[in-house]
Amino acid sequence: MDKKKQILARAGILYLGIGLLALAIFAQVIRIQFFEGNALRERSRELTMELQSIEPLRGNIFSSDGNFLAISLPIYEIRMDMKADGLKKDHFNKHIDSLCWNLSNLFKDLSKEEYKKILKDAYKKGNRYQLIQENVGYTQLQKLKKFPLFREGSNKGGLVPVPKTQRVKPYKDLASRTIGKASGEGNFYGIEYSFNEELAGTEGVRLMQKLQGNFWKPVNDDYEIEPRNGSDIYTTIDISLQEVLHNELQTQLSKNNADHGTAIVMEVTTGAIKAIANLQRAKNGSYYEGDNFAVREAEEPGSTFKLATMMAALEDGVIKPTDTIATGNGVYSFNGIKMKDSHEGGYGNITVQQVFEKSSNVGTARIAWDNYRKNPEKFTDRLRQFHLHEPTGIQLAGEAEPRIKSPKDADWSGISLPWISIGYESKITPLQMLTFYNAVANDGKMVRPRIVNEIREHGKQVRVFETEYIDKKIASDATIQAVRRMMEGVVKNGTARNLGGLVYSIAGKTGTAQISKRGGGYREGGVTYRASFAGYFPADKPKYSCIVVISAPSNNVYYGNTVSGPVFKAAADKIYAGSLDLHERLNKGRPVIADSLLPYVKPGAINDQLSVLNFLNISSSVMQGNSPVGRATGDHNKIRITPAVIRRDVLPDVKGMGARDATYMLEKLNCKVEIIGRGSIRNQEPAAGSAIKKGMTVKLYLNV
Repeated sequence: MDKKKQILARAGILYLGIGLLALAIFAQVIRIQFFEGNALRERSRELTMELQSIEPLRGNIFSSDGNFLAISLPIYEIRMDMKADGLKKDHFNKHIDSLCWNLSNLFKDLSKEEYKKILKDAYKKGNRYQLIQENVGYTQLQKLKKFPLFREGSNKGGLVPVPKTQRVKPYKDLASRTIGKASGEGNFYGIEYSFNEELAGTEGVRLMQKLQGNFWKPVNDDYEIEPRNGSDIYTTIDISLQEVLHNELQTQLSKNNADHGTAIVMEVTTGAIKAIANLQRAKNGSYYEGDNFAVREAEEPGSTFKLATMMAALEDGVIKPTDTIATGNGVYSFNGIKMKDSHEGGYGNITVQQVFEKSSNVGTARIAWDNYRKNPEKFTDRLRQFHLHEPTGIQLAGEAEPRIKSPKDADWSGISLPWISIGYESKITPLQMLTFYNAVANDGKMVRPRIVNEIREHGKQVRVFETEYIDKKIASDATIQAVRRMMEGVVKNGTARNLGGLVYSIAGKTGTAQISKRGGGYREGGVTYRASFAGYFPADKPKYSCIVVISAPSNNVYYGNTVSGPVFKAAADKIYAGSLDLHERLNKGRPVIADSLLPYVKPGAINDQLSVLNFLNISSSVMQGNSPVGRATGDHNKIRITPAVIRRDVLPDVKGMGARDATYMLEKLNCKVEIIGRGSIRNQEPAAGSAIKKGMTVKLYLNV
């Protein structure tokens, strides 16, 4: 064979080999594409792995006394890996009955047979991530881990618990807007949002395997970095006072058919907010915590602003509380625009003190007009000295900006000065106004309102929020003392007399503002009202300040003393009842009760009576008798206890006794007892002396 033929033969063999290889590759493509493609794609999906984040447990929010205001509860999604390496068919079949019985008994949603059908079908299909139950609590999970199969873990038993968290507010609507939210749909707000960085913690990571159906399964604990859980926030809120404030505000809103309202209680020396309620009317007429009006709603404050006008004039030395102001018939024109007092016919000539007590618009506006109209900036500068133009800087995002108008502003007019002096043409939130009143109660020291006391991590303090001063002296001592006397006069002699006559004293100021509707002006759009009361107590040594603002009352009652005042009083009553230090101070200096005056001793168990009397070092003696229950009478400086005479056939007199002792006595006579109310027994039915019948029921009516 010549050389040319050899080359052609070799080339032919090479081309044939290449052709055969191409044909083999093509055949393999066909096989993979049409015969093994689905199985390989499924295996590819099963082998897909990636690192995914682990959400940390969000920190809790507490009240000042350690009650949960917001808590993250762990919940679990329970799934089962039917293709776990150790979950063999005979092992699965051996324990499936007992597992399903336990699941049915725990969750009480499906029968044992229904569970068995679901799990056997899933095992047959080789499901890698079969859902068994959602929203499973931690306690349920611990029980579930002891069930057959599941007690053997993820490899042999196929158990796959997927941790999640659920945010819960145990007190429901109480302070809900202030507690806030930082996840889900809608706006974020409140403590949850403002302290989100501290509460959120740091994410961890775990290696996850993608399964059929786009489910992800943790590989194992060796490929996991634990998350760092969030820190806990301890607020200043007193939950029992919060409940009183919330309920009383809701009552007053309903009673007056009002649109919305807010109330705040603050500790005078520290600025700690002890309670803050914000309620607005829903379409069905009920009330709920909607917006945070205390912090976010800046409106014309009305007559509570008159305190600032009086302080400015006193501080500048242009008035004294005893000066006389001519209010005439209660109508006065400022640059051709009439201003009226609420009292028909006016007050005539009254003192500055009385102008404030009676909340005279004309009197207050004349003080500002007569002394500042030639230099109105001097007046507005004083208002700025009181920090009424500044946000408080509370630890909550979204605080509204206040506004005190200046003569340099484009919308300043010839009547701005008198109208600003009585609480119009300005924008101030309830919290900003309370901060000002609180400074007066605190001898001129203005403290920054505070809603959070401290941050803790695993129970250890990591940050403490101390009292901060906005200004250590907003006015002179003489001015502060003068306006404090004025505020006491409002309750004793003025517009808030309905809040006087208590065992403790209140100082404050009422406010009623007309608010224009729909932005159409007071005449075009009509008006609605804003009733408020701001003050503090006890008046002599203030410990707490409070403001209540109710917007759009619509039952023809809109004055601050009758609409907002009762909420203030309810909060004050609650605080007074629970603060023994206030009692001691208020009782100081009162005459001591004579030693010979003996206390009233309630009828009841003689041993209990003697224990109390001995503790009080009061002389006592027990008359002859066998009954364990007795009645006490005073004889000079001694208590004499007479055992009750009990007959087996006649009902005894149990009036005045406590429920426990009366029940003991009546059950000894084979009577059934029904208790109605609380406290001491005021009446019984049947009456004392009635014949006892076998198995009879005696109703005891207690003082409520």
